[in-house]
Amino acid sequence: MSIFLDSDSKIIVQGMTGSEGMKHTQRMLNSGSNIVGGVNPKKAGEQVEFEGGKTVPVFGSVEDAKNETGANVSVIFVPAKFTKAAAEEAIDAEMPLVVVITEGVPVKDTAEFHAAAQKSGKTRIVGPNCPGLISPGKSNAGIIPAETAPNPGKIGLVSKSGTLTYQMMHELRDIGFTSCVGIGGDPVIGTTHVNAIEAFENDPDTEAIIMIGEIGGDAEEFAAEYIKEHVTKPVVGYIAGFTAPEGKTMGHAGAIVSGSSGTAEAKKQALEAAGVKVGKTPTEAANLMREIVGA
Repeated sequence: MSIFLDSDSKIIVQGMTGSEGMKHTQRMLNSGSNIVGGVNPKKAGEQVEFEGGKTVPVFGSVEDAKNETGANVSVIFVPAKFTKAAAEEAIDAEMPLVVVITEGVPVKDTAEFHAAAQKSGKTRIVGPNCPGLISPGKSNAGIIPAETAPNPGKIGLVSKSGTLTYQMMHELRDIGFTSCVGIGGDPVIGTTHVNAIEAFENDPDTEAIIMIGEIGGDAEEFAAEYIKEHVTKPVVGYIAGFTAPEGKTMGHAGAIVSGSSGTAEAKKQALEAAGVKVGKTPTEAANLMREIVGA
């Protein structure tokens, strides 16, 4: 099985006709994703041709696209200043899964559309500022390159970092993954480590879970508490930022260290207290996972 995204997923792309939208729609198609439409009010009724002979219709709204195609996933590629409106349009259309790729979205905007999604109870948000998610061999929603896709397998991956998502997929590509979820590193995000870990715990085909965090905030500590109380499957962790000096602001907006809270060592201790094995490098974490799954 997989979580959030599977072979039945029908994807529309908000902002598909822009340069980034076009490029990554092609990448999703190359991964075998079922892209059923794009959304651009100014180009409604047009058709876009992609390599491989795929023609994708453009609709004027998310609601129109959903009604015409039966779409159940939207991937958002629009500039940051338009992201809130795009997300709220998808939420109003009751799109089950909305993947917000855009970086630089104001935290206030994210908080507001995240609150709208929670209030509706119909939409899961992944992101913003994330690579999206992939269920290998089934579907790919976001910017994960098709050529980096691992084999289908038995590991579930959830990560704050896009590049570390790719690295871990490469490190464990032979064992394979049920799903890989890039949740993003902003201070406010839709789907959290805990949400993904809960889904992996409930997925019968996921045998082990690997989570990637980074310094700053307390998301990993919350994950540790949840794992300790609710998770029966083995979990491996990696925290980016062991060598960062305290007080240093890192690239991701959420990665701010203050005192002992939020440091890599503090997160490592919290996770290990919950029974999670933590690697100090991505490769070390991958090797810990290999020991667990016997590969």
